Amino acid sequence: MKEFRDDDRLYLDDLQIGQRFTSGTYVVDEEQIKAFARQFDPQPFHLDNEAAKNTLLSGLAASGWHTAAITMRLLVESGMPLAGGIVGAGGELDWPNPTRPGDSLQVESEVLDIRPSRSRPDRGVAVVRSLTRNQRNEVVQCLTAKLIVHVASESGELHVAEVRDAGTAQSLREN
Repeated sequence: MKEFRDDDRLYLDDLQIGQRFTSGTYVVDEEQIKAFARQFDPQPFHLDNEAAKNTLLSGLAASGWHTAAITMRLLVESGMPLAGGIVGAGGELDWPNPTRPGDSLQVESEVLDIRPSRSRPDRGVAVVRSLTRNQRNEVVQCLTAKLIVHVASESGELHVAEVRDAGTAQSLREN
């Protein structure tokens, strides 16, 4: 899996609305699903193949929290090279389909909004939607997160002229 170097890291100034990032892949196996469930989410549909058949999930499935943890690993290691790390300030999380043993997961993230902080000029907020998909291209997790992102300029001011999207520039001026 690709690891980011320090000079690969992006600041708020570098992001653009519509910009996309795609992670590497991660294969989930049955033992990982059961081990995570034993420790953090001990429900029958995560622990027992036979018991899982007669549940809402109709078979063994990873905990949504396991899928979220894998998504975070993929984002950190190969998905979004943000300077200062991926630091969340809230968001919305959905699991529209279960993650199954043998699934190969990959995350595609898209920048939806960029706002410099009014009170902290050294940072801002990027709203990012990250879709975690399996090898069948089914979305197993949708995360829309508000991320705290550092500003690169020494003055702490976001250079609006460098933002290519005119709507973004207007939005930034209004905030």
